[in-house]
Amino acid sequence: TAGIAAADIVILAIKPWQVDAVLDEILPHVNGKVIASAVSGVTLEHLNTKAGGTNTVLRIMPNIAVEFGASATCISAQAKDVAKTQAIVELFDKVGTAVIIDEKLMDAATVLGACGTAFALRYIRASMQAGIEIGFDAKTALAIAAQTTLGATEMLLKQQAHPEQLIDKVTTPQGCTIVGLNEMEHEGFSSSLIKGIKTSLKKIKDS
Repeated sequence: TAGIAAADIVILAIKPWQVDAVLDEILPHVNGKVIASAVSGVTLEHLNTKAGGTNTVLRIMPNIAVEFGASATCISAQAKDVAKTQAIVELFDKVGTAVIIDEKLMDAATVLGACGTAFALRYIRASMQAGIEIGFDAKTALAIAAQTTLGATEMLLKQQAHPEQLIDKVTTPQGCTIVGLNEMEHEGFSSSLIKGIKTSLKKIKDS
């Protein structure tokens, strides 16, 4: 509790069922702090009821890539606290990218940003498997697939372009890229990804 009392920002990274007990334990030592909750499903209304008053309560949703300084972190706050979120935005901008969203989108942020890591890795795995089929050993295929995905992401973020604009730079008439893309779409590439994301969100909403 001494560390909590000295901190300006307190981050809750615990299970939902632990929230009330943890807040009851730390609140005597927390006054005028920013409390940022990474707990899925616990609303700002509930958090403010338990820990509001002199404290500023926010919800955050980072992803597992925060360990490597590459998280996509979503942040939400009640209207009265939006102006006080800058410190949290600056903190998570140092470990990736931070965006402020409406709280009603936090479940969607969990799917797109957190579950999305697994979806992206599944794409890389599939590319690696295809690489093995066309002649590469597993280690080389993974290195090429992972770096190609990283390169595409860097290009997209730095140029601030729509993905299709950059795809057009790679495709040529009657070329091997366009026939590959068309075959993937015929097999449901985009639609299956969209359905997967929507199914994950439904699972959260139904829980």
